[in-house]
Amino acid sequence: MLDAKSLIILKILVKECKNGGYKIVESRDIISAMPERSRVDYDGLKNILTFLEHSDCISIKYDDDGVFCLCVLPYGYKMLENKVSQKKKAITFPFWIYILILFSVIIASFIGSLLAKLVA
Repeated sequence: MLDAKSLIILKILVKECKNGGYKIVESRDIISAMPERSRVDYDGLKNILTFLEHSDCISIKYDDDGVFCLCVLPYGYKMLENKVSQKKKAITFPFWIYILILFSVIIASFIGSLLAKLVA
């Protein structure tokens, strides 16, 4: 299971390595592409990249003082797709639910105004 920072870095690597082949990426480019609130230092980045490599999400050919030659493996793409589809499933509602809520609010406000006139 990927944590939030690992998922962010995996998304960045997918954008960098578009054709599925190996690409040379500098650590400062990855760190600068991260959102400010979840930014890591070089050691944190190296730990996350090692974790992603052991999880078979990426393959690192070499690491030379902050310059990585790596590619995203098919399992990494699959993990990213699963996270995106889980988010989409979690926040989608059928349209008729919104219509039902709207009519419920309208009816409740009508009944409330009738009760207010009867009491006053």
